Amino acid sequence: MKIATWNVNSIRTRLTHVTDWLTANPIELLCVQETKVVDELFPHEAIQSIGYHAAAFGQKSYNGVALISRSPLEHVDRGFGAILPAELVGDLDDQKRVISTVIDGVRVVNLYVPNGSAVDSEKYIYKLRWLKVLREYLAVLLEQSPSLLVCGDFNVALEDIDIHNPKGREKQVMATDVEREALRQVLELGLSDAFRKFTTESGHFSWWDYRSAGFRRNAGWRIDHHYLTPDLYDRAISCVIDRAPRELEQPSDHTPVVVEF
Repeated sequence: MKIATWNVNSIRTRLTHVTDWLTANPIELLCVQETKVVDELFPHEAIQSIGYHAAAFGQKSYNGVALISRSPLEHVDRGFGAILPAELVGDLDDQKRVISTVIDGVRVVNLYVPNGSAVDSEKYIYKLRWLKVLREYLAVLLEQSPSLLVCGDFNVALEDIDIHNPKGREKQVMATDVEREALRQVLELGLSDAFRKFTTESGHFSWWDYRSAGFRRNAGWRIDHHYLTPDLYDRAISCVIDRAPRELEQPSDHTPVVVEF
């Protein structure tokens, strides 16, 4: 079984990239982020035309997550509020960032973690609050589903080797000590990084800024992850970053990361 995560930076803009990639890489499930479209306008017909099924949780112009599966999606939860009480979730589901399903007995959670914009900004405080609620959300899911895969765009480079140039990263959003600690608190539930099971050296990234020829220079960050419970971590046989879609014309600034069991 193969499951991929990919921040597509607009599903309608990158639709041909997605359908071509799925045709060439017939995986079981693709988790996409930054769909940037309301559910009514999600391109279901194009997805169905290549033999896949989709479930979306989106909004106009911003954010948005979706699941694209070879098998019909029988159970889909959208938002923190599908699992947690409203008083704990508050306004966090106003931004569409969480969707999950169950496939072959594995609970898959697809996330688009807030970027945070700038250190100590309102968006940065929001990000930390969001990660705190994420921990509560996953704790409940783990009680229900011992086999858990949490993937998506985490907007956090957890280690210095996940950044092409970590100098000064302590003051840079996506790499501050506070953000890293917030994510580690989540992972302490018992989740491990699938990519680092197979690749321990630096120089491997999943996002490159459009500016300053970031991709050509491989000046990237690894912020798109698969985190696994111990049983799935033991079953994982590979986890790779597919750079090919980033080489296309008008690509997303992210590229797919694929885990195989």
